[in-house]
Amino acid sequence: MVVVPLVAILLLIGILIGASWFALAACLMLIVFQLSRTLSERWATCLDIERTISSTEIEIGQKVYVGLKLSNSTNYLIPWLLLEDTLPIRAISEPHQSLELSGSPARLYFLRPKQKALLTYDLVARRRGYFRLGPTLLETGDLLGLHREHRIVSETNYLMVLPKIIPLNGIDAKTRRPMGDLRVTDRMIEDPTQMVGIREYQPGDALNRIHWRATARVGKLHSRVYEPTCLQGAMLVVDMHCDSNPDRNEPMRTDMAITAAASIAHALYMLNQPFGLISNARDAAERYSFEEQSGIFSDRESLRQSTQKERKNERLKPIYIAPGTGPEKFHELHRTLARLERSDGLELHALVDEMQGRLPRSLSILFLLQTVDDRVATTLGLLRRQGFSVSAVLNQHELDGAMESEARLVAERIEVFPLPNESSIPSICRNLMANRL
Repeated sequence: MVVVPLVAILLLIGILIGASWFALAACLMLIVFQLSRTLSERWATCLDIERTISSTEIEIGQKVYVGLKLSNSTNYLIPWLLLEDTLPIRAISEPHQSLELSGSPARLYFLRPKQKALLTYDLVARRRGYFRLGPTLLETGDLLGLHREHRIVSETNYLMVLPKIIPLNGIDAKTRRPMGDLRVTDRMIEDPTQMVGIREYQPGDALNRIHWRATARVGKLHSRVYEPTCLQGAMLVVDMHCDSNPDRNEPMRTDMAITAAASIAHALYMLNQPFGLISNARDAAERYSFEEQSGIFSDRESLRQSTQKERKNERLKPIYIAPGTGPEKFHELHRTLARLERSDGLELHALVDEMQGRLPRSLSILFLLQTVDDRVATTLGLLRRQGFSVSAVLNQHELDGAMESEARLVAERIEVFPLPNESSIPSICRNLMANRL
């Protein structure tokens, strides 16, 4: 922008001093600069760009194909055009790569009038998560380098990688048997498969409760008495606070906790048992500012900063999925687990205080923890003393103090199921059944 007034001043000086060649050169410079600017702006706005993704929801190990279709719908000849599809830096960077990139998301083009071109690359999912693909950055300009245009020319798409589901040992979906029978003091529901005695008939007893042999023997109506149980299933409480999930164990430990939670929920879904989710994590979708960026930028660096901008993490509201059954409920929980990330919001004890009114007494409360201090152990012990059926999956290695964490929970009479590595996930369900969660 400084060149235009400078050329105008030189042109005025040339006219005043009578230097015709000087004035002609200044006019020519002004014309060339204005022409280069006009053409650059036209080249940057005459393109139609469309992104195509083979799938927006995949599993770990699967590949997704991304294609950008460029169309020069005008009669302009574009001498050079640099196109780049932006990808999340954290996802494609080592050492913990979430998306493995095959091909290049950036390419230089020479486009003739009415010409079309295609930019393609592949992404292989290595870790679960929620990732933004795009927007597309465009850079073009004149051949003399007098003017360049930087623009965002396409919208954003999102790719979800679902967490793994590992089959759990000890589950037989055909039997429809629960993961464990929960003995409770309140006679909320009785298990018709576990008769514990008989009593005299009381008004309101159903006919299928009448014990006909005892009735015939004593000459008076008698009814069966069943053992009181509650609905089998579990409310999963996943702790994702940054303090209790230290950086040195990331992202392996949080991914392991998510895999375990998804596997347990899937087992409950197959048994048609209720399941739900509570977590102090952050939804990965909240990292992005969902306002689509557009417009003109002065340089490529400001363009990159605009596309990589993320929303500040200020979430204090827990993530909550009400208990339920069925494929829709599992699909909702599975997709939510895929988006969970560590948060510095609510700690576990604050999460329990916030959500205690929503904790169902008819289900097991299953905590997935990485580290346990005295405050966490006391919180879980208090829940147990209030009548909840509380258990914990300890997602911690022995070298990180798993023995001390387990001792704190055992002191509060909390059932603990260790999860030292991913290969131990299939044994969790068998242990849950054996210990009568």
